[in-house]
Amino acid sequence: MLASHGPCRYPRPPLHAGATWLMMAPVDAPPPARFSTACPPIIAIDGPAASGKSTVGRALAQRLGYRFIDTGLMYRAVTLLVVEGGIDISDESAIARTAELADIEVGERVYVDGRDVTRLLHSGPVTERVSFVSQISPVRRAMVALQRRIAEEGRIVMADRDIGTVVAPHAKKVYLDAPTSERVRRRHAELEHGGRTMTASAVRAELEQRDRLDSQRYDSPLKPAEDAVVVDTSGLNLEQVVDAVLRSIAQE
Repeated sequence: MLASHGPCRYPRPPLHAGATWLMMAPVDAPPPARFSTACPPIIAIDGPAASGKSTVGRALAQRLGYRFIDTGLMYRAVTLLVVEGGIDISDESAIARTAELADIEVGERVYVDGRDVTRLLHSGPVTERVSFVSQISPVRRAMVALQRRIAEEGRIVMADRDIGTVVAPHAKKVYLDAPTSERVRRRHAELEHGGRTMTASAVRAELEQRDRLDSQRYDSPLKPAEDAVVVDTSGLNLEQVVDAVLRSIAQE
């Protein structure tokens, strides 16, 4: 059982090195959140691809002094093993065994069987296959079991699917959203920043396919939890999104 952590203060330190939010802020943005409230032991961040789950989750964790876990990287780690092992994407039994046997550690860096694979997780072959791999029920069960062990530690922000509905139903749930056009712009800018060349139309096609796969899968389809706070990130910069999330937590 998770212990209570008492009052939670929200100072506004500089964001971590490398934090970016590739968008302009509106002139009439609300003032920063500066208040105290009861501190939820687990905060779950969900939303469609390129909605900012990882960037916002990491910045939010820094603001609160929490640990941040991007659980989507666990599925990317399994997918990397599938790619490296030459496993056919249709061989669900082999992929499930790979997930069940893998020793995955996720933090600032990601390790698989003791090997740092962080730089490999956003390669083209992994990105192309991760939605298919993450739909496989035994893979999700293996990752959920790992995520539950991590969540029990408390004082944590966890990003991606299943957290607020399966892993930790008692978590504070936040669903980040933005129009497809805005998400395409962000992902395109992110790819260019990382040195990858991809047209905006190709990015749009990739995101739309990801949305279809994520929303139609049998296990944990993409949608806000019934008790989630939905935060539309359109036109907000990173700090403003974090402020909006903190306000939503305080108001509940």
